[in-house]
Amino acid sequence: MDAVLLNTDATTLSPIALFLQADIIVKLVMIGLLIASIWTWAIIIAQWTKLRRVTRESDRYERDFWKAEDVDAFQEANRGPDVPSAKVVHAGLIEWRRSTKAKIVDRDGTRARLATAMGATIAAEIDRLSDRLNILATVGSVAPFVGLFGTVWGIMRSFTAIAAEQNSSLAVVAPGIAEALFATALGLFAAIPAVVAYNRFSHSVNRMEARFNRFADGFHATLSRELELER
Repeated sequence: MDAVLLNTDATTLSPIALFLQADIIVKLVMIGLLIASIWTWAIIIAQWTKLRRVTRESDRYERDFWKAEDVDAFQEANRGPDVPSAKVVHAGLIEWRRSTKAKIVDRDGTRARLATAMGATIAAEIDRLSDRLNILATVGSVAPFVGLFGTVWGIMRSFTAIAAEQNSSLAVVAPGIAEALFATALGLFAAIPAVVAYNRFSHSVNRMEARFNRFADGFHATLSRELELER
């Protein structure tokens, strides 16, 4: 008899049973947290793939760039639509041509405009690379509180069941308490990967920004030396 009771309790407290037995409010909380978790993992996979690809392509581009003898020819042959380093070079070359086509070249002004053009390109690329990280931050900060709301609601239902049944036995309060704890677990299940991924990706994006700035500084120094040769 005890074995049968334990088996019934285990079945009743399974995740699917807890969802089916839950109040409509708790069900909505659970569904929302499950959707947030799936969305979070989709963003994590997409962001990891994007950052890995950008890093690999930037490595190849920058390595070959510093070996090239003709920057214009190299840029035409290797400029890719999704390589931030190539976009930095492209922005620098455009500003270089605009600033040096006049008969009298303002060297200081040209240097300042080159730095501004490449800096703006880097900022735009960093914004693109960090796209959707705000969603991870939002899920990581909000999901635990949404789960807590489900927890509070489930406990309220447990107290209501006690009042209605006039019985405080475990059989009466266990379903509501279990639903409450399950909502909390779903909140943490959505929040923990989001927080970890946000911190990791933010660190990676910051390192990429520093890397692109160093590359732009090197290219700026090259153009600055060329500027000294202009008459």
